[in-house]
Amino acid sequence: MKKILLLLISCYLLGLSALRADEGMWLLPLLEKMNINRMTSMGLQLSAEDIYSINHSSLKDAVVMFGNFCTAEIVSADGLLLTNHHCGFEAIQNHSTVEHDYLTNGFWAASRDEELPNPELSVSFLIRMEDVSFRILANLHDTLKGELRNARIREISREIENEATEGNHYKAIVKSFFNGNNFYLLVYEQYNDVRLVGAPPSSIGKFGYDTDNWVWPRHTGDFSIFRVYTGPDGKPADYSPQNIPLKPRHYFPVSLKGYHKDDFTMVIGYPGNTVRYITSFEVNELMEVINPNRITIRGLRQEILLKDMQADEKINIQYASKYARSSNYWKFSVGQLQGIKRLKIYEKKQKRKTF
Repeated sequence: MKKILLLLISCYLLGLSALRADEGMWLLPLLEKMNINRMTSMGLQLSAEDIYSINHSSLKDAVVMFGNFCTAEIVSADGLLLTNHHCGFEAIQNHSTVEHDYLTNGFWAASRDEELPNPELSVSFLIRMEDVSFRILANLHDTLKGELRNARIREISREIENEATEGNHYKAIVKSFFNGNNFYLLVYEQYNDVRLVGAPPSSIGKFGYDTDNWVWPRHTGDFSIFRVYTGPDGKPADYSPQNIPLKPRHYFPVSLKGYHKDDFTMVIGYPGNTVRYITSFEVNELMEVINPNRITIRGLRQEILLKDMQADEKINIQYASKYARSSNYWKFSVGQLQGIKRLKIYEKKQKRKTF
């Protein structure tokens, strides 16, 4: 699934007989103003500052955007991180050969010297998130429509991004939220030396394969382990044997105490696009055009790939990631189409009179 550069917090509370959830796109800078009281009443024992702070270390400093498409968590003082097996899948595949098939058999570095570099992989830490809605919306006139409006948004966004990165090594991007009604500047620090430390065999990390994906409950040991490295000065750097493990501002300690009924749980990370704001016309397009075509076309593509993959072990390894990405979104489209019809989303959108 294509990932966008934003942060989401979802909060869950175990009820007496079923799981109750309070969810939504909760933006980090707004936690103190809008969400912290609700979260505290559900059992949270942290402050909003503990979760998101631009002046002190906080939970946001232990959560990274992994490869621009996944979430990962720093879990040690030496830059060790955990992410999903399917997020590390391409890196694992790139290091696999017929003789050393890490996809099938797994991989574990016995020392830091055995950790495997990934030149195309990076992780990004959020430095700050800033509301720039007024600056953009104030320059959008009613006469600006369609592509002209989008072009103006891109122009102003580039100005804001350039200002945020002037004189520093950060990266910045302005993203729209709430269907283009709000805009936020996200400033990141990107690290380009990320090494594979460990991954379970696919029989664990991809148990059930894509039949199990997008289904709950799942039974997959869906994890892989990497480590972030910096230059000898502690700053971001490209791969070098002289680089050292990252000393993070914050990391998540791993508890072996387990959990208990009614414990508070919170998820912070980088989700995919939301479609909760689309109109009834767009829902109908998903039902009648986009998803049926995607399911058919990707299904045919996967049949072609799978035939060649099953005929040759080397090709099976080389195309494993492409096949997994394709079937991942194929399964999503199947499930989304079923959900839209089962929950009568089109009819509900029409009744809301918001199209």
